[in-house]
Amino acid sequence: MTPQQKTDVQRTWKLVLPVADAAAAMFYRRLFEIDESTAALFRETDMTKQRHKLLMVLSTVVSGLDQLDRLLPLVRELGRRHAGYGVTPTHYESVGRSLLATLEQGLGEAWTPAVARAWACAYTIVAHEMRVGAAQAEAA
Repeated sequence: MTPQQKTDVQRTWKLVLPVADAAAAMFYRRLFEIDESTAALFRETDMTKQRHKLLMVLSTVVSGLDQLDRLLPLVRELGRRHAGYGVTPTHYESVGRSLLATLEQGLGEAWTPAVARAWACAYTIVAHEMRVGAAQAEAA
């Protein structure tokens, strides 16, 4: 991830924060439309709390882009936990599609091709590390 991509993600995340809960709600609606199998993972979940958790994780990731050595172990641990919830490798693709589509809609004109590439890069890093954590959980 280039320094400019980190800047683009961090700058545009600040634009999301004022409407963060609505964005998180949009993310989950879109996720459940993209991949109906994900809805079962949240059947017993308080979605208000879940939206808050999502926003906390995204904020941690965005702020941690400048310190990947500290961020990646946290992301791998998140992947280990998600494996226990029944998250599969294909769910990461659905989550990525939902996240990028939500950001595109929410950011409007601020969603440029460069911003799209930056967010895709950030998500690819996170999803890869979560998969590593999930594989470690399964191996243990």
